[in-house]
Amino acid sequence: MRRLLLCLLLPALVASPQSATSKIPKVVFTDTTLDNGLRVILAEDHYAPIYAIAVSYKVGSRDERKGRTGFAHLFEHMMFKGSENVGPGELDYLIYTNGGNMNGTTNNDRTLYFESLPKNQLDLGLYLEADRMKSLVITAENLENQRQAVKEERRLRVDNQPYGQTGEKYEELIYDNFAYQHSVIGSMADLDAADVNDVKQFFRTYYAPNNAVVALVGDLNTKETLAKVKKYFGSIPRQEPPKPVDLTEPAKNGERRAKIDDKLARLAMLDIGYRTPDPTHKDWPALNVAAMVLGGRENSRLAELLVRNKELALNVNVSLDRRAGPGSFEIRTMVRPGKTTKEVESLISEEISKLHAEPVTEKELQRVRASLRRAAVSRITVLSRAMALADAAALYNDPNRVNTELDRQLAVSAADIQRAVKNYLVSANRVVLETLPAAPAGSTRGRRPAAN
Repeated sequence: MRRLLLCLLLPALVASPQSATSKIPKVVFTDTTLDNGLRVILAEDHYAPIYAIAVSYKVGSRDERKGRTGFAHLFEHMMFKGSENVGPGELDYLIYTNGGNMNGTTNNDRTLYFESLPKNQLDLGLYLEADRMKSLVITAENLENQRQAVKEERRLRVDNQPYGQTGEKYEELIYDNFAYQHSVIGSMADLDAADVNDVKQFFRTYYAPNNAVVALVGDLNTKETLAKVKKYFGSIPRQEPPKPVDLTEPAKNGERRAKIDDKLARLAMLDIGYRTPDPTHKDWPALNVAAMVLGGRENSRLAELLVRNKELALNVNVSLDRRAGPGSFEIRTMVRPGKTTKEVESLISEEISKLHAEPVTEKELQRVRASLRRAAVSRITVLSRAMALADAAALYNDPNRVNTELDRQLAVSAADIQRAVKNYLVSANRVVLETLPAAPAGSTRGRRPAAN
């Protein structure tokens, strides 16, 4: 099946690199808002007898206040602990025993729940998502159980992990607005401070139909499916809309630097970042292509320079955030033993200067365009499309981004990249974070020898 699908889409992969548009088929969908404010996006795809459902709630760590960080992620866990008609663990059991899979995820801007199931289980998926939107069971016991689960997750992923605290420190440097300045997982103290009343208020405010998008993609009949969505979700009452979050950031007026002494790290790691606009901004596609030119592939500029030619780094990764608000252009390198972050930083600065001074080559643009097309083809499952439609509607109020974002990036020119990097990849907009192996207790590393 996969081989046949790739053959059908092969023209999209071999399209002329000069082309400013892709030949990948567009996603055809309907976009309906129910009387209670729930936005419903449906896309038929009869290739296989399956479907996917994604529910994106417009709530993430950006909606948290000081003293209650980690709450959006904690609540994601709570949504799996049972509702009025589905007991703890039953949702997972019903999905898996009926041939499906499911999960949930939280980021800075939204919380997403998703399932894929055989087409004859459409009612099951709709029923389960509607039931927990309408009647989640919130008890002190459930809260304590999931609080401990999230705290253990923090220990595993952050506190007891090499470079685990690097991400949190990086966000503190790159952002000034509290909305994005704190981590999604939150602090131990804030997790301990949450109580049942907090959870109940959070549910009423954010888990309302008028604060959610439901997207279904697969072997569906649009008219029949919409009728079923209304049947299961239509009676859930809307709530007062949550207050919009101010995501604006003041202009940065100087480089910021910091160091972390990491007891668990064995090698130095260097993060260099620049604050960037949100993905709807005209410069975002050019910055994303610039990131791929610098570090998106094994033959990218920094990989060739730092990893292969100079042998200063073990790896290099360059990425651009996809947040609803301002993001960051991040360059991360793991420094080889015996080499220094100073050496690596110097060469990265030189490459940034080259992007300012000279346009990228047509060969580089062709490579990036081919990579963008390949990535787009790899994201053609019904689940990936359902998630993309739900998130595009929830974050940007534009589900059609699934059809336009690739073409925006394919149309980027060398002049677009040069203009964008001159605006954003500048020293006054830069942060530099070094994560260094901490010296063992009692070590004399860095000390001058005692005089005789």
